[in-house]
Amino acid sequence: MKSTRNLSRGDGRRLGNASLIAFMLASLVLLSVIRTRLSPMEKTGDAIKAEERQGMNKGNVKMEVAHEAVVTTPDSAAEEEEEEEETPPIPADTSTGGGVSVPAPVSTNTTPVPVAVIDRQGKPVCYESGRRSDTCEAAGDVRVQGRSQTIQVRPLDREWKVKPYCRKQDAYALSHVKEWTLRPLSGGGPHCTVNSSATAFVLSTGGFTGNLFHDYTDVLVPAFITAHRFRGEVQFLVSTFKSWWTNRYLEIFQRLSKYEVIDIDNDDEVRCYGSVVVGPTFHKELGVDASKTPTGASMVDFRAMLRGAFGLSRAAAEPSGDRWDIRRRPRLLIISRKNSRAFLNERAMADMAMSLGYDVRVGEPDTNTEVSRFTRLVNSADVMVGVHGAGLTNMLFLPTGAVLIQVIPYGGLEWLARGTFEEPSKDMQLHYIGYKIQLDETTLSEQYPKDHPVLTDPLSIHKQGWEALKTVYLEKQNVRPHLGRLKLTFLEALKLLPHGRQAKANN
Repeated sequence: MKSTRNLSRGDGRRLGNASLIAFMLASLVLLSVIRTRLSPMEKTGDAIKAEERQGMNKGNVKMEVAHEAVVTTPDSAAEEEEEEEETPPIPADTSTGGGVSVPAPVSTNTTPVPVAVIDRQGKPVCYESGRRSDTCEAAGDVRVQGRSQTIQVRPLDREWKVKPYCRKQDAYALSHVKEWTLRPLSGGGPHCTVNSSATAFVLSTGGFTGNLFHDYTDVLVPAFITAHRFRGEVQFLVSTFKSWWTNRYLEIFQRLSKYEVIDIDNDDEVRCYGSVVVGPTFHKELGVDASKTPTGASMVDFRAMLRGAFGLSRAAAEPSGDRWDIRRRPRLLIISRKNSRAFLNERAMADMAMSLGYDVRVGEPDTNTEVSRFTRLVNSADVMVGVHGAGLTNMLFLPTGAVLIQVIPYGGLEWLARGTFEEPSKDMQLHYIGYKIQLDETTLSEQYPKDHPVLTDPLSIHKQGWEALKTVYLEKQNVRPHLGRLKLTFLEALKLLPHGRQAKANN
């Protein structure tokens, strides 16, 4: 009996142990199923390594560009959304007739660019400052050696390269811009021969400079955006220096800086600063985005700076208070052209405008025109009219409330006219009127048969590329506006002026 009782207890214990083991096995199976559902795919060794590398690089900035550094940060998604809100790059006219240049194809250069480092403020040393610009900023022990286009900085973790001109995706423009290198300053470094408490600002006057539109949209407006915050405590170090160009705009540089402009490529000094900016910041065509400037500066401030630089007296388009003064009559300025897109009935246009009560002036700006003298002529005008081209850049000097009339050549060029001059006019506080040339107002109708695609289907010419479009519609075309139509436009402009409203009140 005792033996039988012992065997029964042993059997019970064995059954209990078996149940426990079964429960544990079932639990393990259940845990495996749950894990599989939560992680349906096991990561490969390569995937894990990639994740580890990504984790190591988190917070760094990766440079991915053709000619110089374009920066994307961990917040790139927000930046990309911001980029989409900007106006797409507008092809521009590079004709010798003074048009605006078209961006060249993007470079296919795939040379690896170093990963960015972060300075003490948590910002990248080099970053994409605009749709067309890359900018590098550094502070500490800064030593500039101009002849080698080299800037040594302490502290700096690694080397950077940048071309300081606001056409970073234009291979042709950048072929005329020298590349600058920022590298870590190690050891004692080169001995300082010139010390300055100002911020060094490196920019290039290569690219398309010499064309009035590009002088401002590629260099001078971006220079203002970048330098304004320093309130004069900045020194311009100009690469690809052109003495005639710099002298042409010297008053602007002197307005932005208390220091002399340096031809840095031919400078033998080792210039030492506490901080440096390499490359100006671009916002938009002939424009400043006040929400992106550290001081809240806008295009209104840029135009006020120009008035101060060139001694322009008229801030607003208002008639003189003197009843005998000729300035009581609104002044209309015709921007004349000779090589292409010329007014063939310019004299008749002037006579018609005078019959409406305008005081008429005709100006033909070129590279030999004295800048300050011509800016005074433009500033004296209440209405400025001209065919699309670089000459319309003089709208910068019109007084607030003046009227810009852009004559748009035949050929479906409204998009070009809109991006280059219509949209910028708003930020300049100018009234804008577009006058679209009709088929019977263009000399193209005399050069081509009536059924030619140039006349009947301009879009087909656009599809052939920028060179075809430019050659046909910008270089081969002159215009003869219908005086009846143009008269209505001049009357519309008059109604927008205080002169016109005053005359209506007197009547």
